[in-house]
Amino acid sequence: MRGSSIIDFSNLIAMLVFTLPVSLLPGPNNLLSAAHSSRHGFNKSLPLISGMVIGWFLLGVVVAFGALFIEENENLLRILTYIGVVYIIYLSYQISVSSPVDEKDISDERLGMGTGIVLQVVNGKAFVHLLILMTTFGTVFGTDLVGKMIIVVLNVAIKLVGWFGWASFGSALKEIFSDPKSGVLINRILGFSLFCVAIWIVRPEIL
Repeated sequence: MRGSSIIDFSNLIAMLVFTLPVSLLPGPNNLLSAAHSSRHGFNKSLPLISGMVIGWFLLGVVVAFGALFIEENENLLRILTYIGVVYIIYLSYQISVSSPVDEKDISDERLGMGTGIVLQVVNGKAFVHLLILMTTFGTVFGTDLVGKMIIVVLNVAIKLVGWFGWASFGSALKEIFSDPKSGVLINRILGFSLFCVAIWIVRPEIL
């Protein structure tokens, strides 16, 4: 029903299972936060992280408005939902087989807020992530714009936990994820959890 604000808890759990691995694994933003903090200090990394928050939020708002239009077209929404399932399965595979963190791939340059914003806005993967999030789980908090904005804020908060965590414990986390045994095990567990989310999304069609 249009404008409903009833929370769909089963979808909320699935959304969190989808969001948490992507947000906490050593992706570009997390690695950049860790490397920047380990080399320049946590406090001097706050402008960069603040920029990431602003950029991700702005991108989320744009996608949220687009999702309102998409939901009016059931066929388009169904197509995007299945594209999302394929993307999540692909993501689960990529995480499961990904190699440990390579220290040589991390930048040593000191960066600021502007860089953090730009990195999100021009990040194609961030746009895809938010689009899948909105078209697959966009009605968790209702079907109106307020519900979409709650998802954006929640997603930013989860991302912020990851960025702060990697910035705070950068050296230790990089060591864990660069270790062949622990890094591979964590990647496989989180990759499998994403695969389970994909199956959960299409379960009404296969049961």
